[in-house]
Amino acid sequence: MKQYGAEFFGTFWLVFGGCGSAVLAAGFPGLGIGFAGVSLAFGLTVMTMAYAIGHISGCHLNPAVSIGLWVGGRFPASKLLPYIVAQVAGGFIGAAILFLIASGTVGFDASKGFASNGFAEHSPGGYTMMAALLIEIVLTMFFLIVILGSTDKRAQAGFAPIAIGLCLTLIHLISIPVTNTSVNPARSTAVALFVGDWAVAQLWLFWVAPIVGAVLGATVYRFIGASDEK
Repeated sequence: MKQYGAEFFGTFWLVFGGCGSAVLAAGFPGLGIGFAGVSLAFGLTVMTMAYAIGHISGCHLNPAVSIGLWVGGRFPASKLLPYIVAQVAGGFIGAAILFLIASGTVGFDASKGFASNGFAEHSPGGYTMMAALLIEIVLTMFFLIVILGSTDKRAQAGFAPIAIGLCLTLIHLISIPVTNTSVNPARSTAVALFVGDWAVAQLWLFWVAPIVGAVLGATVYRFIGASDEK
């Protein structure tokens, strides 16, 4: 239960901190943090939680990561469902508190986006569904390669949270204009439930693409990261 609790609070922090930076700080007149600030915020949530709870639960904070680690031989199948439930629940509560805070200003309207992921007319840059699908698959694939590589027992100890946090920052710098960046079904679900309508209708892509990408990334790392020692 401690592991599931760690995943709950960790994913809460990721959604509240990452999406909160987009909802509350990115558009603040004259002082907004912009795409770069939001990208850094997401990276910082993962990095700080990796140091805080990595030794408790592994700090997945993401159903796609949990599935990828299972495919990569680093995580037991018996814990997959409880981890995913804890992640989705934690993300939802984080989004709920963010919603209450954001509602405290005049003119707030969750239907305008609330940091939701989308494609076509709901993509920040108007990118197609195929473009969104492809970028989410590719970026999640590389995210898993970085996660598996930096946490490999042969890697330099203690630096994995930095590598993973910076990787997520880079991922957001690349893809916010395309999909508002998911690579995490729990993060996408949490805010989509408060937007409803189009955000829920398009949510399938932000489950399918990250999971496919995570499986590909784990498969690639199992090949390139295999030890030559006999």
